[in-house]
Amino acid sequence: MTIAITGGTGFVGQSVLDEARRRGLAVRALTRKQQEPRDLVEWVGGDLEDKAALSRLVDGARAVLHIAGVVNAPDAAGFEHGNVAGTQNLLTAARGVQAQRMLFVSSLSAREPALSDYGRSKRLAEEAVQVSGLDWTIIRPPAIYGPRDTEMLDLFRAAKFGVVPMPGNGRASIIHVEDLARLLLDLVEGTPATLNRMFEPDDGREGGWSHTDLARSIGAAMGRRVWTPQLPPWAVLAAARLDRMVRGGKAKLTLDRARYMIHPDWVSSQDKRVPPELWQAQVATQRGLAATGQWYRDKGWL
Repeated sequence: MTIAITGGTGFVGQSVLDEARRRGLAVRALTRKQQEPRDLVEWVGGDLEDKAALSRLVDGARAVLHIAGVVNAPDAAGFEHGNVAGTQNLLTAARGVQAQRMLFVSSLSAREPALSDYGRSKRLAEEAVQVSGLDWTIIRPPAIYGPRDTEMLDLFRAAKFGVVPMPGNGRASIIHVEDLARLLLDLVEGTPATLNRMFEPDDGREGGWSHTDLARSIGAAMGRRVWTPQLPPWAVLAAARLDRMVRGGKAKLTLDRARYMIHPDWVSSQDKRVPPELWQAQVATQRGLAATGQWYRDKGWL
């Protein structure tokens, strides 16, 4: 059985490839650049605009796992090009070779498409998957952390110095990348409980994490007691404008992301939880945060 994967060179995708190797699963993975050989991985050169490459990617695959996406873009058009048009191209390729199964990694941001251009693009991509005619499952992960992650890295860097500013009065769910990778591969074989369903997995913490508790847990992972000032919405938006001034097009805290961050509820929905008999998180969060912090140290990222 071969699984076709987009985004295999990214943070989540690399963990999926690691887990697939542990399970002895053959993978065909899309890549823009030449990659080092990996056991059980066939690299397919191309991107989500390359229709010939997409056809080679999905031809004969048991399932298509769509992880690739744009998380940072200068405007709405950039998100729609990467997340909506790219998904539509992949769906067209899958239908062209009569593939049966599509697993789409979306985002909790798709719940609130009016908040951010990113969230709107993920919602539109979800809708394309749902009307594709394929057997589909959509996974909306919350914040993902673990080795190789660059999105939560700044929080660990801040914890190193004892101060972790966070948006005030909010709660969020999180998930370790290895738990997410296990879930994605567990869902490859569709069952009546997973076909044409949407799931919002998390680390198993009911009600998610308050921003303050999450910051303190990251501090504990770094061996520090941290101060966690709660930032009002205007301060988060101002910080995004400052990041744009300092880092220009490389800014990580964009206004689009800031609007997402100041929303108070990014807790995974209980009515979209994965049936526990099918999957449960295995990485205890405090242990996972500590291991992530150590990985950053070992790699010199801190």
